[in-house]
Amino acid sequence: MSRTASTSRATKETSIDISVELDGSGTTDVGTGLPFFDHMLDQLGRHGGFDLMVKAKGDLEIDAHHTVEDVGIALGETFCTAWGDKRGVRRFASIVVPLDEAAVEVVLDLSGRPYLHYEVDFPGEKILGDPPFDPQLVEEFWRAFVMASGITLHIVCRRGRNTHHIIEATYKGVARSLRDAVRVEGDAVPSTKGTL
Repeated sequence: MSRTASTSRATKETSIDISVELDGSGTTDVGTGLPFFDHMLDQLGRHGGFDLMVKAKGDLEIDAHHTVEDVGIALGETFCTAWGDKRGVRRFASIVVPLDEAAVEVVLDLSGRPYLHYEVDFPGEKILGDPPFDPQLVEEFWRAFVMASGITLHIVCRRGRNTHHIIEATYKGVARSLRDAVRVEGDAVPSTKGTL
């Protein structure tokens, strides 16, 4: 069974193409015009073991918000299509991921009920680069991803002082939790309802 999907999304603000292979090898090909965001999406694919391609062009001359949020929407739609009816998946997963002084807890459920609990405070500085990356956009990305994929996701920063470390631990944590949750262990839908 091949669990793959592709999504194209075009608006007046962004143009996005995404493909994912859930049972891949962690090969990534990412380009959004936002180098730090590219680095985070690369973490998602590599640490999730997903083959992930993301190509996005957005109105970065205005702001990075549209690009980051729309990639979250398109990526969530792509994952949702790839895991299909979720027959046989583990469904639940959690992990605490450290990166130096930072430690981020991620708990998720492929529930079919979108919900985001995001408890992360940053020191406030933007991530330097060209263009710089606003840490506030991380929450917008995960909210968009959750709403489009229909998962329940809790992200809590247990500790951390470095903005880069906190954000990267977040992406790695979600990657590892998704990898665990989508793992196929049987052939039944893991719900008393018979559907997710």
